[in-house]
Amino acid sequence: MGTVVCERVGAVGVVRINRPQVRNALDPDTLLAMTDALLGYDADPGVRAVVLTGTGELSFSAGMDLRAAAEGRLVDVARSPLTLLRGGYRKPVIAAVNGPAVGGGFELALACDLVVAAEHAYFALPEVGRGIAASEGGTDLPRRLPIAVALELGLTAEPLPAARAHELGLVNAVVPADEVLPRALALGARIATHSPAAVLATKRLMHLSLDPRERDLAAANRLATLELLAGPDAAEGAAAFVARRAPRWADVP
Repeated sequence: MGTVVCERVGAVGVVRINRPQVRNALDPDTLLAMTDALLGYDADPGVRAVVLTGTGELSFSAGMDLRAAAEGRLVDVARSPLTLLRGGYRKPVIAAVNGPAVGGGFELALACDLVVAAEHAYFALPEVGRGIAASEGGTDLPRRLPIAVALELGLTAEPLPAARAHELGLVNAVVPADEVLPRALALGARIATHSPAAVLATKRLMHLSLDPRERDLAAANRLATLELLAGPDAAEGAAAFVARRAPRWADVP
């Protein structure tokens, strides 16, 4: 079985990250397989909605596989599922957050249209502790949360429990762990009963209403990411994680 498992449940396509031994961390092969799966469902007229989830209850996704990053194995941003989801993916995507969503895992959930989370799940942005910024969605949080709340999450890396995320409007429903996938599938099935053209248009127009300058924001995020990856702290953050030691950050000039 591969690192990404796909299945159809009626008119709903499921994409499941299948690396439970590393808390569903995202290495390049997994990211590319997710992109391929999403593109396949987008091209399939029989699929009306997509559910994104992870294997097991220990983690939805721990985000970037830092061991792969420390080895220099990074995915081309243009081929990342985050870029695809944030760049106007046509069909509704529901995150079935079966456990903690950390870093890129949190950003994956944020890139989805609806979120169903397990009661024990939490969300966190630990990037500042790794010498990088959460620029694939985490830095967009002020569009969805009060700025003070967004900054606290981004600057402290403290976790946000699912119940609190629901109170803040980041999550549609919080349910027991064994109900996460069924609830997400039920949402997808409900969406699938409606006009496909109307669903696609409604999603597109609602997202368009958020920020007419979204392309400028995406470009700024990508530039910041490239600058950080080219600097010393990104490599140091990954190396320190692998070596299980405290990072030694470079001074900012």
